[in-house]
Amino acid sequence: MTERPVAAARQGSGAAEREGVRTPPLRPGGYEPADYAAVVVRGAREAGVSPLLVMTVLHNEAYKPHHPLLERLWQWWKPGASFGLANMHRATFERVRRTHGLPERWQDLRDDPALAVRSAALHLKDLDRSLPRRHVRRYTRDELLALGYNTGERNMRAFARGVPPGPMARSYLRRFRAHRERAAEALAGGEPRDTVTG
Repeated sequence: MTERPVAAARQGSGAAEREGVRTPPLRPGGYEPADYAAVVVRGAREAGVSPLLVMTVLHNEAYKPHHPLLERLWQWWKPGASFGLANMHRATFERVRRTHGLPERWQDLRDDPALAVRSAALHLKDLDRSLPRRHVRRYTRDELLALGYNTGERNMRAFARGVPPGPMARSYLRRFRAHRERAAEALAGGEPRDTVTG
C-alpha cells in the first residue's frame, strides 16, 4: 500500500512532513492506527499521558476512513463533523488550542495526523486533570478518560461517581476494551504482549 506525504494545511507549515507522518490511504478500510505508533508515543509523552490510552482511542476512532479529501467532502455534507485521526470536534480543539497555545487551526487536523494525535493526547491530559482521583471501581482511569473523550468531561465525571453510561457510551467502552490488546501490539511494533500496561 503506497501512501503520499501529508500536504501542509497552510503554506509554510510542514510539521507533518518533517516528522515523516503519512496521509492515511484514500481506500476505505485502508487506515491502520498502528501506522502512527511513533507519532502516538511522541504525542503521548509530550502530553504526559499513556501511549496505550492514546493508541486505543485511535483504534476506537478508526470507524471511518481518515483522509483529507474525504474529510473535506464529509464537512461539506455535515459542517459540524469531527476531523483528523482522532475525530476531534471544533469546540474541543478550540479548548485544547487555547489551553496549550497551539498555533494551528481546527481545519489543520484533516491534513496533519501528527497534530491530530498531539491534540488528542493534550485533550486526554486535560480530562485527566479534571477526573477525581477516587472513582467507582468498575472502570479503570483510562476507561473513564476514554469515555470522557467520547462523551465529554461532565459525563466522564458523572460516570466516575457511578452514574451508568447510556447505550452509545457503553458501546464505546466495549470497543475500547476490545481494542486494548491490539493497541498494545501496535505500540510494541506488531509483537503480541503478555501484559497490557497503561
